[in-house]
Amino acid sequence: MPNLRDIKRRIKSVKNTQQITKAMKLVSASKLRKAQEAIMSARPYALKLMDVLHHLSARCNHDAHPLLDNRDGKRWLILVVTADRGLCGGFNGSITKKAIQVINDNSDKEIQLITAGKKGHASFKNKENKILHDHSGWTRDFDYLKAAEIGSTLSALFSKKSIDRVYVLYNEFKSVMQQEVILEQLLPIVPEKLVAGKESMSSVDYIYEPEEEAILNTLLERYMTVEVYRAFLESSASEHGARMTAMDSATRNAGEMIGELTLTYNKARQAYITKELIEIVNGAEALKA
Repeated sequence: MPNLRDIKRRIKSVKNTQQITKAMKLVSASKLRKAQEAIMSARPYALKLMDVLHHLSARCNHDAHPLLDNRDGKRWLILVVTADRGLCGGFNGSITKKAIQVINDNSDKEIQLITAGKKGHASFKNKENKILHDHSGWTRDFDYLKAAEIGSTLSALFSKKSIDRVYVLYNEFKSVMQQEVILEQLLPIVPEKLVAGKESMSSVDYIYEPEEEAILNTLLERYMTVEVYRAFLESSASEHGARMTAMDSATRNAGEMIGELTLTYNKARQAYITKELIEIVNGAEALKA
């Protein structure tokens, strides 16, 4: 028979856990609202900037800027964006799994990493792939200036021909319940006619003022910053959505466990009372005899 005191102690422990998960869910819901507003504001600008760059790069000479140098090479760099904390379901695990898959599928390439987030750094710090930079703690103080710093680092490595391809791996925010792992090529910029599955802008003949190459150079200066900033905003919103969903599920599971433990406690208590009554009756009968 289960010990009543142990069951009661376990019920209390689960209730305390339920209070914590419920509080974390409310905190994540509050942060998600702010993060969702930020990505919904930044996403249209970033996507349109990318479309214009693809269009311009198809019309301009690729020697006009080093970021357009589509050279063949085996040196890849992947910016892996994860969270600094756990308790968010499969959010971090899906990114790590995808990164390992990309590395294994491209074993002929020399792949280096830049990790953003403690979870990503912890997953790869003991692996063979070299970590060039680590940006653990980015979720506390990330802003546009931080994105500009990371973007400048990526651009410099590519311009110096230290790296031949630059990718970013992150979770794209779809909804509170859904996040999609995205591996996106940042450099070199692919001309519009080579981008598969995208609606072409070339059917419209745009007139650019000033000249196309001047506009291209100006946009390229902010392209990397905007793309890195968007990827981090997407990841932030996805993290809060995943944590909110995970904590909601944990809270409901705790409620079910409390119900089961309460039922077990009541059954054990009833059995204990019944046993005592039987002993009392048997004792009374023995005295009569």
